[in-house]
Amino acid sequence: MIKLVGYKKCSTCKNACKYLEEKRIAYDFRDIKEKPFTEEEIRHLIDTYSVNADRLFNTSGILYRELNLKEKRPQMSMEEKIEILTRDGMLVKRPLLITEENLLIGFREKEWENLWKN
Repeated sequence: MIKLVGYKKCSTCKNACKYLEEKRIAYDFRDIKEKPFTEEEIRHLIDTYSVNADRLFNTSGILYRELNLKEKRPQMSMEEKIEILTRDGMLVKRPLLITEENLLIGFREKEWENLWKN
């Protein structure tokens, strides 16, 4: 089953849901604000999909800026990055499309189209 992790009020996430529905692709939606990732889940994404933890940060978010993470993140350890990503779902880039073999971060329609072609 395909999982879509996003935020209900996010326009990009709404566009991703609309895209999946138009393609008649079934998915489970998880609101990252209501149910943030656990440390175990973040580690799973990093290990399973060989993704750099830095790519999981919502660098354009208000909370990211308020916490001054642009300056702090380069000096943070992997454990610190994982821990901070679990503090608040708004720190996680969205939407995340998760399949057994793939993880897509953000909604770029061409990238998503390529996933269904393969």
